[in-house]
Amino acid sequence: MNDFVMTVIVVILAAAVLGAFALRGKAERASLMPKAGQTAPEFTLPNQSGEPISLSSYRGQWVVLYFYPKDMTSGCTIEAHNFQRDLEQYKALNAVIVGVSVDTVKDHAKFCTKDSLEFTLLSDHGEMKVSKDYGVLANLMGWKFDKRITFLIDPVGKIAKVWTGVNPMNHSRQVLAELEAREA
Repeated sequence: MNDFVMTVIVVILAAAVLGAFALRGKAERASLMPKAGQTAPEFTLPNQSGEPISLSSYRGQWVVLYFYPKDMTSGCTIEAHNFQRDLEQYKALNAVIVGVSVDTVKDHAKFCTKDSLEFTLLSDHGEMKVSKDYGVLANLMGWKFDKRITFLIDPVGKIAKVWTGVNPMNHSRQVLAELEAREA
């Protein structure tokens, strides 16, 4: 066999092995992700102003806990703008929007200022414990980020619904429709 053919075979085998590990990892993470009906994992994280915010402080309200990859990127900005656009409708349904990423408090503050966001963004920078507890942490060649996943948490702290594979363009409307159906 010539060197080119051997290189192609090695690359194909390496891709197959990495793909198998990725699928196994995805299945393992999915099994760690809290499911509808379970109590939402409690946490306390700093918001965009550096103030500690606990999930339990929202008892009595619906919580739209959305995890996203990175402040000020296109998809994350679209998703945040849509939640901001619909914020008054959420308030009317006794719901709060809480975004979480592994970005820093400083990054969140810049994002909120730049894009006039009036809802809470929490920083899971450092240990990334909350992202791990919710099974949303991803790792792409050493870059750790949160997958775009949303948990709807009911007023008593139970997970009511989980959205994976979120499309930032229409996600806020999906969440509003779910809340409206539950309030009817």
